[in-house]
Amino acid sequence: MKLRKWLVMTAAVLMLFVAVPNSQAAPRWSQVGEKVTQAIDNAVNIYNSGDSNGAKTAVSNAYYGIYEKDGLEPAIRSSVAAKDAALTEYQFSKLKKVMSEPNNGEQVRAEADKLNQMVTDDVKKLEGTGASTGGWATFGPAFLILLREGIEAMLVLLAIIAYLRKSGNGKYLKTVYNYSLAAIVASFITAYIFSTIISEEAGVGASRELIEGVTALVAVVVLFFTSAWLGAKSDKNVWKKYIEGMIESSMTTGRARALGMAAFLAVYREGAEVILFYQALFNNSSTDTHLIWGGFGAGCVVLAILFLLMQKGILSIPLRPFFIFTSVLMYLLAISFAGGGISELQEAGVIAQTVIESVPVPTIDYLGIYPTVETLGAQGIMILLAIGMVYYRSRKSRKGDETANNL
Repeated sequence: MKLRKWLVMTAAVLMLFVAVPNSQAAPRWSQVGEKVTQAIDNAVNIYNSGDSNGAKTAVSNAYYGIYEKDGLEPAIRSSVAAKDAALTEYQFSKLKKVMSEPNNGEQVRAEADKLNQMVTDDVKKLEGTGASTGGWATFGPAFLILLREGIEAMLVLLAIIAYLRKSGNGKYLKTVYNYSLAAIVASFITAYIFSTIISEEAGVGASRELIEGVTALVAVVVLFFTSAWLGAKSDKNVWKKYIEGMIESSMTTGRARALGMAAFLAVYREGAEVILFYQALFNNSSTDTHLIWGGFGAGCVVLAILFLLMQKGILSIPLRPFFIFTSVLMYLLAISFAGGGISELQEAGVIAQTVIESVPVPTIDYLGIYPTVETLGAQGIMILLAIGMVYYRSRKSRKGDETANNL
């Protein structure tokens, strides 16, 4: 199955999901921002009435049901700055945290005012860039969202496909493609459930973030062990045995399925999020949907070109260095997924958010870097594991050399 068929399937799924146009006129970002601030003020009133849990639910509904669902969050992330969107998200969490304390009206009001000001400032920046909810402004987010989410999944697929071809196990490519297509279908089903069947239920947004976070962390485990397995092939003693073994037998079906699962998790993690982002774009565009499709088409073309160029470059690498390269690539992706997964769980309210304010920490979505102790801590653990793995391999290789010299 060619890349072209994969892209056509992706387009078909998205077309099915967003084919029904929204009959309502698209609101301006200022109107969306006003809805958010009104919802936050209402949450404060609920808190002042003595209902702390109801107030926190109202804040969650403002975030998931307006700020995120109406497309303001992805628009700010793609058209203004990812850090602005991240800091606003953290302020939503901070407001819910102070609402957990009774008789804390002054601090709740202060944090609510801070959040409202951040939303207002973000909307002004957004409209200052010309990123209205219609016109050519819809092209940019449509293009950038697909490109941003697609690159991570593409890199995982690229490494797996290149490995299978380089190692003479091309017959298992079908397994990887099938798992990838299954992930696209699963993404569509997940997005449909969240947006249509239970879109009005409280906590649905948190449930979606929870699924994305857990999927990302499972992907971290799969990518970590796949990276370790590929990296082991770079050891010269293991390499010799591997080359000899290739002559006698090929990859096992179980190993092929493990690689297929890595592909599934990578595509599924990004797929549902892309579809939901596109739904938000369509919901906020009255007559310029063709420009959203234009952004989608341009994103597909760029991803396809990048895929072909990178695939050609990777396939030209000699076999043993190739294992080193793909091992490092998958490990870097595991580190990125670790940060992104923890961030999703923070948005779901499962893990606490400790924002680092003493030093400037950038927000880099592509690398899963966010200014919180928890996300950076998870990535730090992954780096320590990498150092430990390299040290273990080095010692094992030296022992192998000593044994060989003594024979």
